[in-house]
Amino acid sequence: MTGLIPHPLISAALVLMWLLLTQFSLGNLVLGTLIALAAGWVVQRLHPQKPRIRRWGLIPKLMGIVVWDILKSNISVARVLLLGPNHPKYHSGFVELQLRLRDQNALALLAIILSATPGTAWLEYEAEDGYLLLHVLDLRSEDDWQNLIRDRYEALLMEIFE
Repeated sequence: MTGLIPHPLISAALVLMWLLLTQFSLGNLVLGTLIALAAGWVVQRLHPQKPRIRRWGLIPKLMGIVVWDILKSNISVARVLLLGPNHPKYHSGFVELQLRLRDQNALALLAIILSATPGTAWLEYEAEDGYLLLHVLDLRSEDDWQNLIRDRYEALLMEIFE
């Protein structure tokens, strides 16, 4: 059954949502079922590896750092918006960083952290070389950003996942 319907709960929820959003008919039921089955197969193929967390005790520390950084970033972004984009203290730009992280789950978490932090956006990642292209609202030095990501997030994520 799992070969034909790899994620039965997701498929059932999608069919139900399809029927709620459309007018109920046999055609919509068949179409919704086909879409739900296709979505289940796609999710099955995209399913990432199961995370192997090595040090659970570091997760609260990481959460605290992320919350603190998000609060500080919100204040910094608000200053930029209040002072205006032409203020001489702030220069946005692109930074290319070299990452040592290789675990897919740790990389996904780093992408979420960096994208959730106001003023930064994860743009591109080259898995072969480990290069990350990041857009930064307040770019002072590429080396500062390399050190910040490496020392503040990457090292902790490597301890947790690798």
